[in-house]
Order: sequence, then structure tokens, then C-alpha cells
Amino acid sequence: MSDHTPPRLGRTMVESDPFWPAEPHPPAGTPNVVYCVFDDVGYSDFSCYGSEIATPNIDRLAANGLRYTNFHTTSLCSPTRASLLTGRNHHAVGMGSLANYDLGFDGYRGAISRDAALLPEILREHGWNSFAVGKWHLTPMHHTGPSGPFYQWPTQRGFDRFYGFMDGAMNHWEPFLTEDNHHVPTPDRPGYHLTTDLMDHAIRFVSDQQSVAPDKPFFLYLAFGAGHSPHHVPKELIDAYVPVFEKGWDATRADRLARQQAMGLVPPTTELPPRNPGVPVWAELSDDERRLFVRFQAAFAAMVTHTDREIGRLVDLLATIGALTNTIFVVMSDNGASQEGSHAGTLHQGRYFERAPMTLEQSIGKLDEIGETQWFNNYPLGWAMAGNTPCKFYKQNTHGGGVRDPLVVHWPQGLPAEAAGTMRHQFHHVSDLTPTILDVVGAPLPHTVNGIEQMPLHGTPMTYTFHEPDAATRKAVQHFEMLGHRGIVADGWKAVTWHDARTTLDDDRWELYHLDEDFSETVDLADAHPEIVQALVARWWEEAAKYKVLPVDERAGGGTRQQRPVRTSWRLWPGLERVPSDSAPRLQNTSHAITAHIAVPAGGCEGTLISDGDRWAGYAMFVQDGRPCFHYHFPLERHEIRGADALSPGDHTITWTLTKLDRVAGRGELLVDGASVGTVEIPRIIRGWMPFNGMGVGVDNGAPVATSYESPFRFNGTIHHVDVELLGKAPRPDAAIEHRSEMGKQ
Repeated sequence: MSDHTPPRLGRTMVESDPFWPAEPHPPAGTPNVVYCVFDDVGYSDFSCYGSEIATPNIDRLAANGLRYTNFHTTSLCSPTRASLLTGRNHHAVGMGSLANYDLGFDGYRGAISRDAALLPEILREHGWNSFAVGKWHLTPMHHTGPSGPFYQWPTQRGFDRFYGFMDGAMNHWEPFLTEDNHHVPTPDRPGYHLTTDLMDHAIRFVSDQQSVAPDKPFFLYLAFGAGHSPHHVPKELIDAYVPVFEKGWDATRADRLARQQAMGLVPPTTELPPRNPGVPVWAELSDDERRLFVRFQAAFAAMVTHTDREIGRLVDLLATIGALTNTIFVVMSDNGASQEGSHAGTLHQGRYFERAPMTLEQSIGKLDEIGETQWFNNYPLGWAMAGNTPCKFYKQNTHGGGVRDPLVVHWPQGLPAEAAGTMRHQFHHVSDLTPTILDVVGAPLPHTVNGIEQMPLHGTPMTYTFHEPDAATRKAVQHFEMLGHRGIVADGWKAVTWHDARTTLDDDRWELYHLDEDFSETVDLADAHPEIVQALVARWWEEAAKYKVLPVDERAGGGTRQQRPVRTSWRLWPGLERVPSDSAPRLQNTSHAITAHIAVPAGGCEGTLISDGDRWAGYAMFVQDGRPCFHYHFPLERHEIRGADALSPGDHTITWTLTKLDRVAGRGELLVDGASVGTVEIPRIIRGWMPFNGMGVGVDNGAPVATSYESPFRFNGTIHHVDVELLGKAPRPDAAIEHRSEMGKQ
């Protein structure tokens, strides 16, 4: 029977001819694809890009593949990932800033629009399997709770499986994990570390798929939390890097530039720009400052090396199953090194966000604990400056330090043999990677996906660079905007401006650099070529209008969060567990009451009634030794009320009230059946920061909020329900602190 001959259909199967419609299947020899994405790793932070940080497995891929020296991102995580997975400009798909914000305009929805299909949504129609492992941060954060909605979760955007975390950063020792469409407990095993767990799942997804369907290609999106803070990694790895960085960030920066010049990563004439504003001279620091700052950087370096080891496991698996040579293996960072550690670094970033930074004396006494679970550590600006060598400024900025990043592409079967270990210098952008993949695998963008007409791809395929090392770039123009900072690259020139949130856009001064001759953006030619500046700025406004960049948020991202339906009260039922803090009642900077309605059995009871947070900050209402307790934890400042008497058998109400006294302080009170059992003065209430482990009723999952019990500390009495109420006017969380917090968790 020909393909066009209709099957014979009779009254019965005996009288009919069976037929089976063909399933989509890519052509034989179609390569697999791996996107391996680091977080907050600067241009020079891999050893194959000039670093003293050991990354032998990435180096191995680079030695048999390509290194790109002129690759650019968006300077922030959610936007870069949106652009990477869609092949479009990030504002155009709705991710102008973070997934934490909806600013009320189409370019800033905090979610990827449905007319911008993700790569796995396209590949699925061609018969691929796709897996996402690690950091997601592309779903509006208030949609990540147990009620969703789920249409922006990974498995609803084309991925067959997902394992990782939904937020922008995570505790690597005690993470809040998600699998497919539900949150799951942290595995309870000795020596657990998130990066290893992520790789275990990535290897399992790939090996299972290749065992059952070895002729079917896969796409693996592997997004690590490394090297985003907190820099959590085993102590012995940190110890090994301490002597490496005792020379300080100034010498490290100079040494990296020399290696980059010797490697050919930058032109031999490249100069280091002046030290970034606010970064002190290393030699002028005190001995204690240097000791602390070295330890901060050693933790970051150790985390990068630790992640590289895990990448080696995946590379070895692909080699073992015979898939490595025909896998397009991409290694990149989502933006430049981070400025969120501020000038002195921090042991507890929550303190920094809440404008109560730790002192040097407080930090130096905990130096050997850096990298452990109780700390949210991040390094100082000076090390971020060194990480971005030879570029200026940092993540969030549109100068080179924010947007120029490492990119390694490994594909032995598809690259010319002579290309192994070489470099490519053409200007390209993160939006170009997915169009490259679609070009290579012969999967053009469909007119519609899931019944929705699709916007065109904005990226330029990089395929030509595989075979034409000296070809001129085919990327005609690329605009940049992030938090009011702006830039544009065209014809080898770059116009860029740093925006001060206290001023208007009209106050910004545009700088001009000839990138073909000035890799590090050191020689500002704006005054010499005002006509070029004027033309590029005009072009920037044209691109901005075309790709939904307008209106620019000149407040540097300090706008309002998604305006959810106004709620002042909640009734929470027992069994509610693992609710992300962004989906839980928001009690920051607000007077409130929490009342648990419980029944105490004849033999007494204990356990958690309600909690939100983890060992970094939060609150917990619980019963211990039969006595009602409430623990309020501003980062590193713990306050607790314990009732004097054990609860009698029968029904009771346990109530906590927090009354906001002024801009920063509050008073807490604990009541049993309406009678006060204690009060506590709280000099600092939580105003914007909330950690990662979320809320639970009847349980404290993950890292415990209080120090007097171990998780999960389940309540063994009866919880009828828990009521949460905002008292009086309900001011929103402090906007400035909340913004700083969200910036630091992305």
C-alpha cells in the first residue's frame, strides 16, 4: 500500500487493514545538544580563559572545540536564560528583568511569552527528548507554589523532565528542590551537595533515554547554581585555594591578562581599565581584611572547580556510550562576575540586603566556616573585578564586565578537525545560540507552536564560524538594556552608558569604544567622534522600540512586584508543605497575627505548627516539651518566646502578633487562648529578605528556622487550621530592600 492509499476500513478488524502513522524522528546522525550554563562566572574565571582556577574538564572540551572571545549575554540571569532558550531578545519575550517582577509592561512581565517557543518546544515536534536540570528562574516566582499556575513551569514549556530549583539561588547543602511539577524533599544522605545531585539526575535522564532510544537525539539544559552565591563547597577544596589568592585581586587581574594575551584570547595591546570605582588597592587593606577576602575568593574558586569535576562525569558518560563526538556541548556563563557581594563581601547576604551588614570583627571570627550551610557567603567587588578581566564593571551593567562572557563549543563530528583548540573572534550574542542549533539540526521555527503564532527568531546563526574562522561577523547590531544601563554594538563600535537610578536617562553620558581595537573598553572616543555616538544612540532607540525595551525603567529595576489580588488574611490547612516564600503570606515589614487552632492529645504533643524560612532567617511557631514557642529570626538575630506551662489536653489557640513600631523595629507577643505568655522587643524586623526553604504547616522542612530542634519536626497533635492576618494597613515590603534581595537571589 502506498503512503497515499487510504487503508481498507471494514465493519470488523478482519475486514480492515491496520496502519500506524509515522512518529516524528530526526534524520540519522542528528547531534545531541547540551547547554551547560554557569551562574555569575566572569570572562576570565575558567582556566582556558586565563584563570588560575582549575577547570580541566572544560579545558578538555575547549582543547577539542572552539573558544569564543567576543560572546555576549544580557548581564542578568533570567533575561539571559530567556534569550538563550528562545533565540530572541529578552525584552521581546517579556523578560526585561527578573522572573520576580512584573512591572506592568509587555517587555517586563517576568515570564516568557507563549509566542516565543523555547528550544525544547520546537525540538519536541521533531521527535526529540528534552531535559532541564538545575536552576530555572523563568517562572514568575509567585507562580511556583502548589497551586501554580503551572503553564510557565519547565515541563509545560517543552521539557520532558525537570529536576532542580525554581528560584534564582539556592543553599547547596540544604536546597529547596522541585521535580517535574512538584516540590520534593532534599535527599537525606551523608555528604549531600546540590551540584552532585543535579549531575546524578542529568546522567540518569541521559543514560535512561539513550538506553531505550539510542537513535533518538536529546537536548539537555544543565544550569548550575555555581558560581552564584552562596559559595557552598567542601572545606578541603577551599583550603587548597587560599595560597593561590593570597597575592590579591590586583596581582590576580594582571596575571590573568598576561595569560589571556599569551593565549590569544585578547589582543596583545589590551590594557586593563582603571580599577572599578570603590575597589581598594589590595596592598592597602589590613591583614584581617586580606585574610577574609582571600577566603571568600577561595570558596568561589573551589565551587567552580567542584562543578567542573561534575561536568567531567557527564563528559565521561557521553564518551562511554559513544555519544560525545556527536553532541554539541556548549559551556557558558549567564553574565559577568557579580557585584552583589559589595565592597567587603559578606558571610550573610541577608544582612547586607537588610542594610545591617556584618562587621569585619564578626566575620573574621567565622572565617573557617565560609562555605558551610549556615552562611550565605559572597566575595567582594575586587574579586568580581578580577573575574571579569580585562573588562570593566560587573553583572547588571552593560559594559564588558556585565555582558562579555566565556563560551566553549565542543562538537568533534561537526567541526573541522583543524578547528580543535582554536578560537573565534566574531561578535555574537546569547540569542544566537538557539538559532544555531536549529540551523544545524534542520529544525526550522514553525509558524505556530501549541496553536500560537510565533514571533521570528532574533538571533543570527553562528554556524558559519565553525568553518570560517576569519569570516566577518554576520551579527549586524545588538542592543543591551538592564536596570537602566544601556549599550549597543554595531560595525565594531560600542556605545554604552552607566545609569544612576537617582537621575533621569537624559542625564546619562554615552561612552564610545572601538571594540576591534579596544577589547577592554578603555579608551573612550565619545568626544572625538560625537557623530558616531549620535548615530548609535539613535539606533539604540530604534532597536528599543522594536524589541519592547520601552519604557525603560530608569529606577534601575526598583519597580513594583506583580500586583497579586489584595489579600489580608489566609486560612491554611494541615498538610500544606513546601510552599515557596514568594507564594506564602508576605509578612515582611508588616504588623501581623498568626493563630494556630490545635488539639493537644492526652499524652501531650510537640512539633512545628507553622514555619517560613530556614536557618538564614524566618519564623517558626512550634510546641516543644509541651510548651508553646515562637522563634523570630532576623539574620543572625534570634528572638524567642516560650510559654512557662505545658499545654493541657484539648483544644487551644496559639497566637503570635508582631506590631511594627517604627521603620525597622517591632514587638512580638505570644498568646495561648487569648492570654499573653510573653513579649519580645525586636530591634530589626525582616523588611524585604526571605530565604529559600519556604513555608510549611505542621512541619519545618529543610534547614530549620529555630536552633532547638531538627527538621522536619512534624507536629504529632492535631492542627485544625492556621489563620494568618495582616493587621491595619498592610505596607508592602520595603521596596529598596526587596529589590536588593531579589537582585542577589538571581
